[in-house]
Parts: sequence; C-alpha cells; structure tokens
Amino acid sequence: MRITLIAGARPNFMKIAPIIRAIERAQKDGYKLDYRLVHTGQHYDDRLSKIFFEQLQIPAAHVNLGAGSGTQAEQTARIMIEFEKDLLSNPTNLVIVVGDVTSTMACTIVAKKLNTKVAHVEGGIRSFDMTMPEEINRIVTDSLADYFFTTSQVANDNLRKSGVKDEQIFFVGNTMIDTLLTQLPRTKKPELWPAFGLQSKNYFVLTLHRPSNVDDPEKFAKWMQVLDDTGLPIVFPVHPRTMKNFSTLAQKPKNIRACDPLSYLEFIYLIKESKAVITDSGGVQEETTVLGVPCLTLRNNTERPETVTEGTNEMIGDDFTALTNALEKVKKGEWKQGKIPQLWDGRTAERIVHELVRIGGK
Repeated sequence: MRITLIAGARPNFMKIAPIIRAIERAQKDGYKLDYRLVHTGQHYDDRLSKIFFEQLQIPAAHVNLGAGSGTQAEQTARIMIEFEKDLLSNPTNLVIVVGDVTSTMACTIVAKKLNTKVAHVEGGIRSFDMTMPEEINRIVTDSLADYFFTTSQVANDNLRKSGVKDEQIFFVGNTMIDTLLTQLPRTKKPELWPAFGLQSKNYFVLTLHRPSNVDDPEKFAKWMQVLDDTGLPIVFPVHPRTMKNFSTLAQKPKNIRACDPLSYLEFIYLIKESKAVITDSGGVQEETTVLGVPCLTLRNNTERPETVTEGTNEMIGDDFTALTNALEKVKKGEWKQGKIPQLWDGRTAERIVHELVRIGGK
C-alpha cells in the first residue's frame, strides 16, 4: 500500500510525526506500507517549520511544494496546483491529511479529483462557527474523505449526522497527544526563563492569533489591560502579525512579557510549568487538558468540547469580566481538575496503522 502524507502548517507536524514512526515500525514487522511525505510549504518560516521537523525527529519531506503565504484563495490555489503535479508524478493508494489547515482541504480536493482515496486524521471535529476558516476546511474535507480517524465520540456523532457510515469511522484517539507524551521527557527550559524572572506555577502563558482577538486594536488593548492586572508574569509568544498591534499599544503592559514564537520543546515546557494558559488555540486546549493545566479559552465555541466536559478547559468568550473572575479562580487554586479523554494515551498512531494494514496494507 502506497501512502502520501500531507503536512502544511505547525499543528500538522505534531500530528504526522507519530504516524510516520508507526508506519516505519510496521515496515520492520514485514507489512507492505510505503509512505511519501509531502510538505506543502504553507508554513515557510523556519521557526514554524524546519525546527519542528528537527525537534520532532520527522524525516525530511520527499518534496516541499513551496506554497508560501497569500490570501486564502491564493494559498489554496498554489497548493492545489503544485500538489496535482506531484500526485500525477507519484500516484498513491491513499492520501492522508491531518487537522484543518488550508493544506488539508486543498490536497483532499486534488486527490479526490484524481480518483485517489483520502483518510482524514481528526475527522469530524466541529465548532459550528462558519466565520472560522478552519471550520470550512473541516466540512469540505469530511464531505470528500473516504476514511476518518477520530479523536472523540462527539466527532463520531458529527460524522454520522452528516451521512458517514460506521465502517468509514475509526475511533483511534489523538495523534497530537502521542507526540506530547513522547516528547515530554525532552522538553527544555526556554532561554527567556531567567530574563523574565519566571518561577514554576507562578506565571501564565498567553497565546492569541485569531483575527477576532488580535485585529481589532481596541479589543486587543482591552484583553492586554485585563491580563496585565493579574499581577503575575504572563509570557506571550507573539506571532509576527500580532506583534504589530502589541508594539503600538498606548499603555505598555507591565506584567506581559512578549517574545518570539518558541520551539515545540520549549513551548511545552512553558505550558507544563505554568499556573494556567490563556489561549484561542485548539491544540493548546488539548495539550493543557492532558498536562492538567488550567486553560482559559478566549472564544465563544470550541471544536474540542471534550476539553471542556472532561478536561481542564473553560470557554471565556469575549467577556472581560469572566476572564478576570476565571483568573482569580485559578490564583486561588479553585480550578477544576479534569481528566484525560478516552484513548488520548499516546498509542493513537499504532491504532491508525493497524487500521491501514486492515484496509489494504498486508
């Protein structure tokens, strides 16, 4: 069985790394599984791409399509054009896409138009918020895919409601957690630790990147003010796009320490040692749940409801007062404990490869 794995942006790298390792173990056990890794180049900054391949011990991609940046349409078009050329030159039995980035949707469309089967790792997750580009990517991908490797029973139900048959759904768990548990012993203290005066469980981590939170200068300034009033250090790895708004704040925060994006191993160390994380990222909601770290999500919805119903996550929405109250709750040690969702045990990739073998890899 020939498999083409697609990786485009930072979240994809954590999700494909364990799949590659599981395929290579299966190959050593005599199973006829061959894979080809296609990097679309959607994240082209080395801090967001190359370093993750190195730290997660992902082998070099067989090809980098060099999609680069641009508008949604421009980026989607470039990925589709380049992946079509690559797939025509390197036909495969199955294209595996992960997550919900532009590359996920674009490569799925190309594969299906070339009559190639597609498997979606993380299929079925929904925020039901059509203002999110990721939600459109998920819906389009899931409407075309042939197989779905899912992270939760909620995702399974979402797929069934859309007409997907049970035999197409494989509840396997979360490959991102495979990577988290594998790499946890290798995490390292960021160099900024002494300069920022950090002490374990005595600081917060902040990540914001969604346009609804960072593009409106007035709203962004209000978030910064509320967070700055906590009195504890807040480490804020800032995307270059967001740094522009941060650097032009009329009132400079005293407690918020902005820095460049961190490597995966440094970022996970920062999360696991923090008192809590304030975020609008989906992946961080998962990581904090498994690490048992309180998570305050500045969104009105989540495609990962199990992190709220079972884990350490709570939705704060756009409510500044709710954020203040939640931060006080964390500081008093009154946050919920949470538990790890079913099958988030570090063995998801093994289950995926087992199903691939059953589908046609012997």
